[in-house]
Amino acid sequence: MKSNSTLLVATLFLFAMSTGENLNAADPNVPPNIVWIIPDDMSAEFSCYGETAIETPNVDSLATAGVKFTNAYVTAPVCSTCRSAFITGMYQTSIGAHHHRSGRGAEKIELPDGVAMVPKLFQEAGYHTSITGWPMNGKLGKTDYNFQWDKSIYDSNDWGDRKPGQPFFAQIQTQGGKLRGKDARGWEKIATAAEKQLGSRTPISAVTLPPYYPNHPDIVRDWAAYLDSVRMTDTMVGEVVARLESEGVRGNTLILFMTDHGISHARGKQFLYDEGLHVPLVIAGPGIAAGTVREDLVEHIDIAALSLAAAGIPIPANMQARDILAAAYQPRTAVFAARDRCDETVEHIRSVRTEDFKYIRNFLPNRPYLQPCAYKDAKQILIALRQWHAAGKLNATQELLFRETRPPEELYDLKSDPHEINNLADDPAFAEQLKSLRDRLDQWMETTDDQGRQPESTAMYDSDMAVYVDSVQRRGTAEYLQALQKNIALMKRWAAEGK
Repeated sequence: MKSNSTLLVATLFLFAMSTGENLNAADPNVPPNIVWIIPDDMSAEFSCYGETAIETPNVDSLATAGVKFTNAYVTAPVCSTCRSAFITGMYQTSIGAHHHRSGRGAEKIELPDGVAMVPKLFQEAGYHTSITGWPMNGKLGKTDYNFQWDKSIYDSNDWGDRKPGQPFFAQIQTQGGKLRGKDARGWEKIATAAEKQLGSRTPISAVTLPPYYPNHPDIVRDWAAYLDSVRMTDTMVGEVVARLESEGVRGNTLILFMTDHGISHARGKQFLYDEGLHVPLVIAGPGIAAGTVREDLVEHIDIAALSLAAAGIPIPANMQARDILAAAYQPRTAVFAARDRCDETVEHIRSVRTEDFKYIRNFLPNRPYLQPCAYKDAKQILIALRQWHAAGKLNATQELLFRETRPPEELYDLKSDPHEINNLADDPAFAEQLKSLRDRLDQWMETTDDQGRQPESTAMYDSDMAVYVDSVQRRGTAEYLQALQKNIALMKRWAAEGK
């Protein structure tokens, strides 16, 4: 039997169709449209978050019109695991989707019983559902989910295809930080586009790098190109909002802006430091008080619950996401994250973060920080880092990534050490904090049924690697293929050695 709220949405939809009533105006009795704007590979380098090298007027305007969360974190620092989590409102570790690009070959991953995808819930409630890139190109947008799913949960790639008066749930997935590419060709391309569309490119002189990156010319230029990608993303946000306004639906649309994880860099994407986990989250629309700033800890999966609640759709009882916009919401006191296999590179890391401290557990401490990874190692910024490491040009902080082993535990005082450089795990003065967070992580892994506690099966790894290798054979270079095959062999050797 359908819930009362589901019947309400369906009834309003049918009423609008029969009477021709305009559902565009903001009306508490009319279900709102929901729009998610989610760029790839981008941290919170927006001016409303304190970035001074560039201006981002469109995201800033959304923040002014709604609520800005300053402490939003993803539960996975890589796209497919992150997306598998927020589209279900579940930790990726709880649903078996924690390995990046898994379940793509002969071995499949099925969602556990009782776990539903958010678009399906909207669809069942009478909403039109869509997913697209920007600008819209007639194709479905990026999904990248690590499990079997039915494409029919999306009605189309454009909310304009809906029936008259029908409310819509739209996902807009954009390239974000990927716009800058991986080397000088990509950097120049995005800089030229920014100059053409925005009238300028981000000057090298405006770049200020985190202290754990050296001022290598390539790294500085890459960061400038990254900031250009932020500016271009901001322009895209403005275009989306302008379309909603031109169609007369802005007033009754909840707009949510969030990135899928942090910047793709050596210590960002795929790592559990804040560079990889901290993301912007801005929400504006009906019922949102303008100019609100929230500093409490939230997780990116929470967008599932708050969106359903905003539409009057019941939140599944087993959903781990929380409606952080609810009047009775009790703020989280900690957020959790997990890193597992990414492409061919086997990994197992977990973290818990409170307002003041970050605890990271490395389950494979005998492996180097920068494990071989064909995808990341092909980036010019990684090549530049390795060059300066070999030449002895890195300082002690910048050398941290090049340690051949890592501590089993890391503990950081985030108030005094926001860049997570000084590991306090062995400091007796912080023994109490260490034990508390260690216990808290253990409890989370147990209560959420963290499936990463057991290694990925050889059958699943081999199945996914077969798909990956085949893809590189068809579209990659001989050099990339050789690196990939070498890394796969190394991962198997290390596993056999218990490393």
